Amino acid sequence: MSDHGSDTSDSKAALAPHIRLNSGQHDPSQTVDGYAPLTSRTFPRPLTPQGPDMPTPIGAQGISPYGASAAPESSEFLLPPRLRPTQGAGVSDSDTPRSPDRWSAGRSSISSISRESTFPLDPFQDSRAPSQNSNEDHDVNTQTVSEKFNIMPTDGLLLFPEDVEKDDYMHNPDPMDKDRDCDIWNRRGVMNLGGLLVLTIGILVLFIGYPLITWLSNVLQPKAGVCHPADTLCLDVGDRPLLSNVRQSLIDPDTPDEALTKKNANGKEMKLVFSDEFNVPGRTFFAEDDPFFEAVDLWYGVTADKEWYDPDAVTTADGTLQLRFDHFENHELEYRSGMVQSWNKLCFKGGRLEASMSLPGDGHVEGFWPGFWAMGNLGRPGYAATTDGMWPYSYHDGCDAGITPNQSATDGLNWLPGMRLPGCACDGSDHPTPGKARSAPEIDVIEGSTAPLYGDSGPFVGSASQSLQTAPFDLWYMPDYDFAAVYDDRVTEINSYRGGVYQQAMSALTNLNHRWYNGSQYQTYSMEYTPGAEGEITWFVGPEKTWTIDGRAIGPNGNIGQRMIPLEPMSLVMNMGMADNFAPQNHTIREFMPALLRFDYVRIYQDPDDESVTCDPPGYETTKYIEQHRKAYDNANYTNWDDAGYHWPKNSYMHECPSN
Repeated sequence: MSDHGSDTSDSKAALAPHIRLNSGQHDPSQTVDGYAPLTSRTFPRPLTPQGPDMPTPIGAQGISPYGASAAPESSEFLLPPRLRPTQGAGVSDSDTPRSPDRWSAGRSSISSISRESTFPLDPFQDSRAPSQNSNEDHDVNTQTVSEKFNIMPTDGLLLFPEDVEKDDYMHNPDPMDKDRDCDIWNRRGVMNLGGLLVLTIGILVLFIGYPLITWLSNVLQPKAGVCHPADTLCLDVGDRPLLSNVRQSLIDPDTPDEALTKKNANGKEMKLVFSDEFNVPGRTFFAEDDPFFEAVDLWYGVTADKEWYDPDAVTTADGTLQLRFDHFENHELEYRSGMVQSWNKLCFKGGRLEASMSLPGDGHVEGFWPGFWAMGNLGRPGYAATTDGMWPYSYHDGCDAGITPNQSATDGLNWLPGMRLPGCACDGSDHPTPGKARSAPEIDVIEGSTAPLYGDSGPFVGSASQSLQTAPFDLWYMPDYDFAAVYDDRVTEINSYRGGVYQQAMSALTNLNHRWYNGSQYQTYSMEYTPGAEGEITWFVGPEKTWTIDGRAIGPNGNIGQRMIPLEPMSLVMNMGMADNFAPQNHTIREFMPALLRFDYVRIYQDPDDESVTCDPPGYETTKYIEQHRKAYDNANYTNWDDAGYHWPKNSYMHECPSN
């Protein structure tokens, strides 16, 4: 035994193989007698994940690759293991003694196999399996191993039955599995089926059932009134459909084709530039409800009216605009009515303003004050601060006594505070268009009243007052009627009322048919005008001209200059009032309440060569000035310009300042 061990030691020293490390994974510093123990080395396995430990194939001590305590799962193997070739058929190790040199050479390559082990060599259990060439002079390295053995993986190759992916049960069902029975009559099936059924029914009810039920309920059930008949504080104005008031153009689509043109008083054809037929029922006219009109919410204090103007009193029905006058106490007033304006929304300059109307009540009973008129846009009707020093001026651009307070008269002819925006305002003053006289004149298409048919002793009939309001005033409020004309003195006469301390009124009265009242029949009332000093105004009842006034009738007179046929852009007004200073009330007037002032349509015609449907015509702009003084234009409680926090601009005539 000692001799054999000595020979082995000498052979080891003389024939030890030369090992080249080209894998970069062997650490020579950890070797003992030139060999690293397997248990101290671990190698990563980049090709497949490491599996759990498995028991060794032999009871005492199995082959432990890479120094692991146990062999990894078979999914780590790339090829089936091949047994080491035997030394000869039918020859065992006990029959053929091992050469010491051969064994020592094998140990230099197979550090993981103990000397006592007889298990066949497996290149897959050790990455450095011995070369099949037993020549001791042959160097052993990882490169020679890779050349002799196929260690590259094969795509899609499963080597062992246990080498399966974790989700293979989804792709390779077990053919031995028994098909499941289709049985919905269990707890889970009933819940699934019931949920689908409830969801389906809900969708059908939401998108089919509910709309159908709503439609049937509206058709089958008669609509009850919103208000109880005994509830006097409830006002039923009917249905108000949303967005039905939106207009796409200035001309109403319901306007008949034959109304698109009309000849003026001089025979020239005019073009329709605006119309409203009021055929859509249930329209409302609260602020911002309508693109062209707005119903005001105020007391018209400048004429000491007896009613409160309320937007609730205005609506459309039966193809008409209706202003309702009620004996309805509110705001400490006895009556309630409506006023509709197009202020700062719809303006026009020149042309023909026309409306088809049916007046309220009865022609022989006085007390109602229906009106259809136009005012310069710089004054807002009912907002006294905006008309302070503006209404009813319509003056030339020069400066004289006519712009001063009281017209510089001491005899009580004029109580006006003077003209706020004359043409001679000082440079840099608060003026919309310096160098031009600006104001808020008024033209009345009709103010309804009553008058005796044959003088003071005759029966009363309906009467239409058609007038121009202006300032400053002629002496005794008397214009030059040589430049006025009445076309049929049997039905029309110059009004004996010519004005007062607040306005000069040039007016004519025309008798009306009693059938043109209370919705029985409708009649058209209109006026045509040409702006300027040489312009004129002509009024109509029906197709007939009633009277005309020329600009020369209000020319220079004494210490005042030319009054103008209005040059301002005009907004239109429709209202139904009651005031003692216009018409005293007959004691039977309440028999006609509630009374309705009806408008079948409103139309504006203009010369095709001179169209102007804007609140900002060149040289007479208004909207910017209004926006800069919203406090006065939005609050009807201010009664003069100073109360609203603004100051009158100074002028060169009174204050000796430079002016354009």
